[in-house]
Parts: sequence; structure tokens; C-alpha cells
Amino acid sequence: MHGCCLLGAAAAAQNSREVILLDSKAQQTELEWISSPSTGWEEISGLDENYTPIRTYQVCQVMESNQNNWLRTNWIEKGDAQRIFVELKFTLRDCNSLPGVVGTCKETFNLYYQETDAEVGRNIRESQYVKIDTIAADESFTQGDLGERKMKLNTELRIIGPLSRRGFYLAFQDVGACIALVSVKVYYKKCWSIIENLATFPDTVTGSEFSSLVEVEGTCVSDAEEEADNSPKMHCSAEGEWLVPIGKCICKAGFHQKGDACEPCGRGFYKSSSQDLQCSRCPAHSYNDREGSWRCDCEDGYYRALSDPPAVTCTRPPSAPQNLVYNINQTTVSLEWSSPADNGGRNDVTYRIMCRRCGWEPEECLPCGGNVGYLPAQSGLVDAYVTITDLLAHANYTFEVEAVNGVSDLSRTQRLFASVSIATSQAAPSQVSELIKEKVQQRSVQLSWQEPEQPNGVITEYEIKYYEKDQKDRIYSTVKSKSTSATVNNLKPSTAYVFQIRAFTAAGYGTFGPRLEVTTKEEPSGTASTALQLTGCPVVLHCGYSKADQEGDEELYFQCEFHLPSRLRFSDIKFPGTKTYIDPETYEDPNRAVHQFAKELDASCIKIERVIGAGEFGEVCSGRLKLPGKRDVPVAIKTLKVGYTEKQRRDFLCEASIMGQFDHPNVVHLEGVVTRGKPVMIVIEYMENGSLDAFLRKHDGQFTVIQLVGMLRGIAAGMRYLSDMGYVHRDLAARNILVNSNLVCKVSDFGLSRVIDDDPEAVYTTTGGKIPVRWTATEAIQYRKFTSSSDVWSYGIVMWEVMSYGERPYWDMSNQDVIKAIEEGYRLPAPMDCPPGLHQLMLDCWQKDRADRPKFDQIVGILDKMIRNPNTLKTPLGTCTRLPPPNTPDFATFRSVGDWLEAIKMERYNDNFTATGYSSLESVARMTIEDVMSLGITLVGHQKKIMSSIQTMRAQMLHLHGTGVQV
Repeated sequence: MHGCCLLGAAAAAQNSREVILLDSKAQQTELEWISSPSTGWEEISGLDENYTPIRTYQVCQVMESNQNNWLRTNWIEKGDAQRIFVELKFTLRDCNSLPGVVGTCKETFNLYYQETDAEVGRNIRESQYVKIDTIAADESFTQGDLGERKMKLNTELRIIGPLSRRGFYLAFQDVGACIALVSVKVYYKKCWSIIENLATFPDTVTGSEFSSLVEVEGTCVSDAEEEADNSPKMHCSAEGEWLVPIGKCICKAGFHQKGDACEPCGRGFYKSSSQDLQCSRCPAHSYNDREGSWRCDCEDGYYRALSDPPAVTCTRPPSAPQNLVYNINQTTVSLEWSSPADNGGRNDVTYRIMCRRCGWEPEECLPCGGNVGYLPAQSGLVDAYVTITDLLAHANYTFEVEAVNGVSDLSRTQRLFASVSIATSQAAPSQVSELIKEKVQQRSVQLSWQEPEQPNGVITEYEIKYYEKDQKDRIYSTVKSKSTSATVNNLKPSTAYVFQIRAFTAAGYGTFGPRLEVTTKEEPSGTASTALQLTGCPVVLHCGYSKADQEGDEELYFQCEFHLPSRLRFSDIKFPGTKTYIDPETYEDPNRAVHQFAKELDASCIKIERVIGAGEFGEVCSGRLKLPGKRDVPVAIKTLKVGYTEKQRRDFLCEASIMGQFDHPNVVHLEGVVTRGKPVMIVIEYMENGSLDAFLRKHDGQFTVIQLVGMLRGIAAGMRYLSDMGYVHRDLAARNILVNSNLVCKVSDFGLSRVIDDDPEAVYTTTGGKIPVRWTATEAIQYRKFTSSSDVWSYGIVMWEVMSYGERPYWDMSNQDVIKAIEEGYRLPAPMDCPPGLHQLMLDCWQKDRADRPKFDQIVGILDKMIRNPNTLKTPLGTCTRLPPPNTPDFATFRSVGDWLEAIKMERYNDNFTATGYSSLESVARMTIEDVMSLGITLVGHQKKIMSSIQTMRAQMLHLHGTGVQV
């Protein structure tokens, strides 16, 4: 499609972006354009505005009528251009200054063009030309002007295109004007080649439209490469300007940027990655003697570990440990030593022990073998001590202690170690070869055994160690006996246990003997110990782990302390099988809590991709988690800002200590934490659709009622799980529910068991903190009694938020007004299109007496029934009477519908109500959302405001007048 566009001279492109196809001023010889008829346009020599000689064409046949004089340029080859600029400079005589004009004088002329693929001869066929525009002069001159040589030059610019043929002609038609073409310039625009962000962008012709941008791929300069997933691009504008740079190139490893080029790193310098900006000097004890290096080689005797990056200094193996001393206790030897004088320049020094059993001659030494024990280990020791057990009595041993670091195994030099030779004395007793079960009961097992074959002294006691076979953590308990039999009590019925035994003499403990597996008998049904469930009984249980060290043998024990009512016996208690939530605040050391409940992640497994928000403690990002042997998964990452205090770190990790205890499909899952690096991070599963309130507002009206009930069911299931664990959320709200791509809703934000001070919703202060008033139960506001029942109240508010698609509870009422209204019995009305059955469930959640509220288990059951049988959603409302909130209009005082609309600032719709017959407040109170929409009220916000006011009107009419208005 051909088109033209008018531009003033001030908008002409800069010469630097123009490619000239024709410039009549630049030609000193005759132009030899075609004039038809030959008596019309005439080529003459003249002077331009700067008195420079030029060739021009002029025509002035005003004394004759019916003029049709054509002038055509030579054929112009357009090259790659699609959009052509034509700049005309001309003078034109004022018709009023021409006396005795016979014909009709004109002060305009016409501009045409014709597209062709080659020259078409010298004949002008008017029908083949397309008109560009009629050209008029901004200024014309008179005869007096010419006498004074005041040339009034006009400049006009026209654009033609898009063009599709190889070239074109321009033609000028005179229909009776006195005009001189001073110059004709034809050009197109291009973006000239440029280097930007180390990428070369070639000459590029502009697009065919005024607003078009031509996208151009850049080519990296020599020794540069594209940044990952960010290839260089630029856009050439219609004005020949480079715009909108995207992506870039970066210098390859071994090269650095200098101006618009990549230069190699010099000798003695390196650059290990394209991500680095500059070349770095070779680290200590390394060198290179070539340009463009990505790493430096280590000097002789120095090494890099395979895991060391090129920037790390080359290092050596450490020297030998110092000051090796020993302590011998019969057949157990303890070794201690000091750090080596030279750690080789590394901080990863560990120690390993070599043990050899020797005869009376040095050459008779042999490795000790696998029967010897090392505590804590034989190699990889971080601390400078080890205990070696199970040595033979009256034997000679040599121990070598070697310090090693990350490059020790790369070194070809001689090993350096400290050594000591020791002779053992009396041995501990050998193993008890067999453990026999004599009698098995429901809660006890009687065992017997024979004295070990090699007592190696007088056995003073035996120790029996036992644990539940299926117990993952292998938490042991022990029983001691002076004889060769013992009874183990306080066992669980129908449970498999593993028993082991060892003997003790003055030389110490022997090793534990073979394992014996025994399953206790099943307890008869109907006994008190299996039937009794403790409900509301004040039993206090304190449990924890403790260690006991007996002659160097450390064991881990699980101990519990019970405080029972006097009427209750310990044997009457049946512990529930469900997991119980443990408050991290009960730990003296918060680090112990977070590492007990949360998995420590390696920071290298986490890739942060973009920032998606800001939290109280730092930024919230999205990214990927790639654990060894597993697929990478999308995650959300909460980071702890730089410069944090220890309290901020403790509060930040407290949420992870809480989340790590939960495992439910409707509770946000904790992947782990990073506490041993910076930044400190909490990594959770990524919920693509973000918070529930914002998600619902974004998709207002787009879900069915059953879909919304499904979301509510998921939230209730998550809260049932948390309630069963004994966890109280305290800040359940739609903003703290996250939604994934499958519309699964999950409970989150467990950091607000404490309330954040700058939370905009926490505006009502009580003793102990601030409270999100609109979501909080009355007893929690007044007395800070937070229970699962107060969470049920909050869940009712969440139901209202969901059914109203994220509307703010209690709208624009102040928090004090909300508190007062609730105390007076007011409850939120049903949102638009909310089924009565769901609203009744909300009202049940908002019962003043918390004992009257449903439990989360009941709520899940009710919602399941609604999903299975949608007709239950239509269950009529109960007789709950709701008072209006304070500061709301008193509808009894309004005399007309117009008064009511003015009070709610919706008076613009007065005519809509009047025209459709709603002339009384009683008729308005019966309106539905469909009725409101039928009035032509199309704004969703106005629909909601009017319907909310109608709901309140109904409540007032019920309360004050007892009318029969159907709510």
C-alpha cells in the first residue's frame, strides 16, 4: 500500500543517517530531465540561497489558460530502501503580484511518482503516475522581492513508500503557477554499523513504516561470546537511530574489554571466566608465560586441588603434626598432638592415623587390620585427638599421625608425620558370645548369658543395650547387671527390640556381642493401658537427648520427665501416634532447633534467578534447587539482608524451624536452609500464582463456586493438619495462603506466630504485640487467647475473602469500628453470589463462644459434602441476626432511594433506579446482583458497593423492624 506523510523541515533526518539517491544541487552539468510539453518546464542555471551556482527548473505560463506542464526526473534506483524521503526547495510567485493574468493563476503544483524495475523511455504517460501530494508554498514572492533579491525559499519534505520495484521516477505537474524548483533531494535513511556491548551491528535500512523498528542480531567482536541466554540485539528506528539494546557480548576467558574490543590478558595475568570483568595477576606461587591465559600454572612443589578455582593461591602439603603425646589404658590408647607449624597455605587441614602392630624387631611391623577401632574416626579428623580401641593386650604398636590437606594426594614429595611406639598392658574382656532370651512378656524380656571366654580379669558388671528395631534414630537405653541374667522392663507390647551385651573389668569395657532380636507379646484387648485416652488431663511431658560417657564409650540416650496428676499412673498413658509441634523458642540455642528440623543445603545447589518481592528480613527471590542425583526444582528463596543482628538472624530462621516440622500437601513445604554461608537463606517450594488474595483479585469472577469451595477445602485440610500437631497459626488470612499452578492452596507465613511490627494490618495493639484485627477472634483481641478455635474464626474471614474475590473484610471501616461492631453482634454479610450454605458456615466460625465454633476436621467434612453434593450449598440461612456496623447509614432515616444513593456516594445512578421502578427502599432491599446489573451499572466495584449496602440494609430491616424481607 502506497502512502505519504507530511513533515516540516525541522523534522528532517540528520545527514549522517541519510543515503542520497538524487541531489540536483550537487550536479553542475545539465540535469536533462524530461519536460512535457517542451514549452513548459525549462532548465536554467541559477544561484541558491547561498549564491552557489545550481541547475534549476522553472515554469511560469500564467498568461495562458488550461496549463498541464509535466517534468520527470531520470530513473532513480532505490537499492534496499522501502521508505523514500523527497525534499523540495522552490520559490513561487504571488498571483496577486502578476498584472494582466489571462488564465487562472495557481500557487501550488503536484508531486507524483512511478515505480518501475527499469527505465521506461522518455514518454510521460500521466495515467501511470501516483500522486504524492499537492505542494503549496508557505511564502510567495512579488516582483519587488526579486528586485531586492529577497528570495523567499520554501522547503517541503514528503515520504513515499513502501516501495517494491527496483526504482522509480519523480514527476512534477504545473497547472498554472509561476514556480522555480531550486533543488530536489531524494534519499532514504539507514542505521550505520555500530559496535555496542561488544557486538557489531551492520548497516541496516530503516523499516517501511513511520513507527517500525527493525530488530537486528549483533555479532560478537573477536574473542567475545554471547552472554548466557542474552544474545545481543538492537532496533533500528524509522529515523535511522539505534534504539533498545538488548543483551550483550562479553570477553572470553583469557581476554578483557578495552573500548569496543577484547584484548588478551598479558603475561603474568589471567581471566578464568567470561563473567569476570578484568584480568587478574597470577595468585601467589603460580605463573604463566603466554598471553590470553584463563589460569596460571603452579610453581614446582605447589599444587591446586581439583575443587580449587583458578583464583586460589597454589599451596603445599602441610608439615608434620607437632608435640604428639599419648595416654594408654590397658588396650585403649589416646593420642593428642598440636597443629603443624606450616599448614601449606590452606585451611582444610585434617589428620589421619596409621596403625602398625610390631614384633620385637622393627622390620616385623604389619598393618593393624580392621579389628581396631578409632574414635571418632581413623581419617578426616578435624580435631587433634583420637582414641584407639580394641588393641591386643601385651603387644607393641606404632602409630603415625599425618596432617593432610586438599593437595596432599597430589604431592610427589615424601610424607611427613609424627609417630609414637606403645606397648599395651592388660586387655578388656572379650565378647559375650551368646545372649539367650529366657522369658518374653508384653512389657518385659528376661535374658541370660555365659561369661566371656577371655575375661582378662574379674568381671564386675554387665551392660545390656537395647532399642526398638524399627526406630530410625537408634536411640539406645541400657540396663546393668552384676550377674549373668537380667530383666528389661517398661517395653512396648507387640514391638521388636534388639539387645546386645558387654562385660566390664578393671581394664574397662569389652566390645558388644552379637545382636539378639526379640518381639514382645501382644497385650490383651480391653486393658486400661490401651483403652485410656487422655483428654484435658494436665499431663506435662519434657523429653530430650542426653549423652553418657562410660570409659570413653559415648552413648546417646532419650530421656523423658513426666508430671502426672496424683490420680493417674504412668502405665495408664497411651501416647498418640501423631507428630507434635515443638516451639523453637524453647531451645536455648536457636541453631540447634533449625538444624534439628530443617535440612542444611549447599549454597552451590541454589541458583537465584530474579527478585519477586521483599520480606521483613530481606529480598524474596525465585530460582532453582538442584540436589545431587535429583532433578532441579523451582523454589522461592527468602534471604537475610546484609548487616543483620543476631536477633534478626534468630527470628528469620525461626520460621524454618517451624516449617521444617510440617509435611502436608496443603502446607508450604520447606526444602531447607543455608546457614553456613552468605546470604543466609530459607528455601521453600515455589508457588507460581502467589498469594491468594492478589490471585483472586486478578481473576475476579472467573471461577465456579465448586472451584472456590475446592480452594477452601485445601486450606481447611492444611489447618486441620496444623491443629492436630498442636500448632496455632495466629495470622491466617488470604494474604498468607499461596497458590500453585494447579490452584492448590497452601498455608504459609509461619513467622507470624510473632506479629511483625510494620504489618499494615497489625494496627490494634494489646499487651504482647500487635494483632491483625479484621481476621482475629474476639477473645484473641481482648485477652490474647490464641487457640485452634481462634484460627477457625480467622478461617471464616478467609472464606469471606475467597467468595468475595479478595475484597477487604469490613471494607473501609476503621479497626476500632470493626471491634465495636463485632462486640455488638455484627457479622459480615454474604458476598455476592455466595451460596447460603457457605455463609452459614462462616457464621458458625464467628460464634462468640469459641466452644461453639466447628473444628477444622468438621469443616473439612462439611466442605467435602458440598463438593460431592452441590445442592447442600443452597441450605437456607439460620436465624442469625446481624446488627449493622457503626458509622453505617441508618436506612430508617432515609426518605427516598435518592437519599440512600447519596449517602453511599452512588447518586450518579439515581435515574437508573427511578427509570426501572425502584422507588422505595423496600423494593431495593429485595434486589439481587442480576437486578443491579440490569440497571446498566457495569463497573464491578460499583456493583459490589451497592450490593454490600443492600445486604446491610436487609440486616437493619430484620433487626429494627422484623419485616418479612427475604435476605
